[in-house]
Amino acid sequence: MDMLAEVSGSVSTIGYGLAAIGPGVGLGIVIGKTIEGTARQPEMAGALRGNMFLGIALIEALALIGIATPFFLP
Repeated sequence: MDMLAEVSGSVSTIGYGLAAIGPGVGLGIVIGKTIEGTARQPEMAGALRGNMFLGIALIEALALIGIATPFFLP
């Protein structure tokens, strides 16, 4: 019971910190695989770059949802 009394403030900031780990790891994987694919087939660099930016946009959308969620949940 005492431990609950010591936890005060916004616990949602801890949740966002944990939620930011997923997009960070996802960005690392997407960018790393794009560099690997470009090294294997340099002629596909343009197509890979376009797909990479699309993937980055989708991953960043998850991070933005993680930022906005604590404001809407009580």
